[in-house]
Amino acid sequence: GDDNSGRKVITFSCCRMPPSHQLNHTRLLEYLKYTLDQYVENDYTVVYFHYGLKSLNKPSLKWLQTAYKEFDRNYSVVPSPAFNVFLTISFSFPRYKKNLKALYVVHPTNFIKILWNIFKPLISHKFGKKITYLNYLADLGQHLKYDQLNIPPEVIRHDENLWRKQKGKLPPVVKVPPPRPPLPTQQFGVSLQYIKDKNKGELIPPVMKETVSYLKSKGLQVEGLFRRSASIQTIKDVQKLYNQGKSVNFDDYHDIHIPAVILKTFLRELPEPLLTFDCYDHILEITNVESCLRVTRCKQIIQGLPEHNYVVLKYLICFLHMVSQESIYNRMTASSLACVFGLNLIWPLKGTTSLSALVPVNLFTELLIDFYTNIFNSRRVPGE
Repeated sequence: GDDNSGRKVITFSCCRMPPSHQLNHTRLLEYLKYTLDQYVENDYTVVYFHYGLKSLNKPSLKWLQTAYKEFDRNYSVVPSPAFNVFLTISFSFPRYKKNLKALYVVHPTNFIKILWNIFKPLISHKFGKKITYLNYLADLGQHLKYDQLNIPPEVIRHDENLWRKQKGKLPPVVKVPPPRPPLPTQQFGVSLQYIKDKNKGELIPPVMKETVSYLKSKGLQVEGLFRRSASIQTIKDVQKLYNQGKSVNFDDYHDIHIPAVILKTFLRELPEPLLTFDCYDHILEITNVESCLRVTRCKQIIQGLPEHNYVVLKYLICFLHMVSQESIYNRMTASSLACVFGLNLIWPLKGTTSLSALVPVNLFTELLIDFYTNIFNSRRVPGE
């Protein structure tokens, strides 16, 4: 899922750890590495559910030593039986430490807090500010929509039991206010059709046109374009201006990454992904297609999009192709851009994108960018 700032969330549930004698720790290590590889190049958040860690399912000391060496060398994360799964991020590569923006420790025990006090003198103050203890799931709801996460039932039951013991009743039901009708000038969180109808039939949403135009003129050679974060409050302010129909001058912000984040945010907040829910299963099958036929298959899937989605997608991918052509300067290859944009272009109708779906989603997006001319060269749409 995403947190309230649009960052990807990685969850770690201790109760899902099987007994140590049943666990293939080599595969666990590979799984942790694979998961982190999907996200550490961009800003991400970690939610650590501590409940369920027992002596029975704690990894052995020997495995922890092996994992320490592996992660310290490559990932800046040291797996351990509990909280120090993520603590030692602060000891390794700055790039990964920087990209971890928040670490939420849910249902911490006294042992966890003691462990933190032991490590605290060795950890930078800046990193320490990223760690937040949360006693209840309701507290987590202040930072992200935790109902979009795959929280184990055992954790939910434990949370309810804590409430009963501490408060004498079940946790309060969070009342969600009815959605407000969108403004006539709204651009975030509304459909492409709505934006088109309110903008005299223009197919490309104004926010996309303005961000892409600005980045084309001033951002193509900026290193790490689309990987860097921006001030959360500034992003919210810019969104508000767009939703109110007011003009936005990105020069006023002196940060090229603001229009880049705004573009990603716009795509992520569409009620339906740009590639549509109908295409989700087809895209996941791309890895089953022979390598020499994958571009053709991508083209077939894209041809099936509604006209409006096709035009907007073509506009976006044309721009991303331009960005990839400048990768010698900006370090953003088609593969790098796919890792950033893949999950902003397609997601399932129900639930969140599974770990197994990341590879085909990113591959599909990479093919679109790399073979833009071939894939988008045949379909012509009126008004494009």
